[in-house]
Amino acid sequence: MTDANLATSRNQSDRDAMRDYSRRLMTIAEGAARSAAGPLLAAFRSEMVVDYKRDLHDVVTVYDRQAEASIRDYIFAHEPNSAMLGEEGGQVGEGDIQWYVDPIDGTANFARGLAFWCISIAAVEGGSVVAGVVYDPVADLLFSSDVERAYLNGKVIASKAIGDESRATLITGYPVSRDFRLDGRSEALARLGDLVETFSTVRRPGSAALSIAHVAAGFVDAAAGFGVNAWDVAAATLILKNAGGRYAPLSLGKVPEGSVDYLCPGYLAYGRGGDYPTLNRVAAAISAGRSAKAPSP
Repeated sequence: MTDANLATSRNQSDRDAMRDYSRRLMTIAEGAARSAAGPLLAAFRSEMVVDYKRDLHDVVTVYDRQAEASIRDYIFAHEPNSAMLGEEGGQVGEGDIQWYVDPIDGTANFARGLAFWCISIAAVEGGSVVAGVVYDPVADLLFSSDVERAYLNGKVIASKAIGDESRATLITGYPVSRDFRLDGRSEALARLGDLVETFSTVRRPGSAALSIAHVAAGFVDAAAGFGVNAWDVAAATLILKNAGGRYAPLSLGKVPEGSVDYLCPGYLAYGRGGDYPTLNRVAAAISAGRSAKAPSP
């Protein structure tokens, strides 16, 4: 075997090993998500006590905390070399594999009985997402990804988007009350008006992870968010990219330019073939405005 052939063989062997490793982590994430889903489904549309975190728009329930504990226990039992950052419990563990977990992304929907919420679990190693799962228990839609491909209920998916923004469907949560404070109420509403007038359809379903997963599956053409955390989007970024879509992070003046995409507080998610000038312009204006107001490092 020549040196070139030997190098190619070793590279392929390394890729195969990484693929198998990421699939094992993906399987763990799938199991963790399913283990938490049963109690959440049992509680969904039942009477429940709702608490609030930062303000009356930031909802949390006892089921968020219970689901996060269940996911943590499952992950640590199946991969002891783990650490986990959860939305409710913060950082735990000291392992090499960093997990990002949102036990219920879309808690406000969950608490009110609106069927658009999900469980989001990502495995990160060396700063890169190597496995991701976004599970919608109500519809039983399991979006997942290893380092090579994205899947929906075990079948490979390929993202697609309509090329013309006037015929496209956009999912966004913008603006919420926080955006009024940051961008100005009139300006934020004017930007929303631009999007509503330009796109065929604009929807506000209330879960970043599930919205991006829907872009990955080709159910919608694009999604945008301007106030997300790593546990919201880390899993979905891998699913989208490996389905052939594009994830464009926005620093919004909160993290340095060039930061890892899942650590950025804003994003644009495009299906394959989608690139919409009006959305790009609105997002650039939001990002520039907030960056200009951000304190100097």
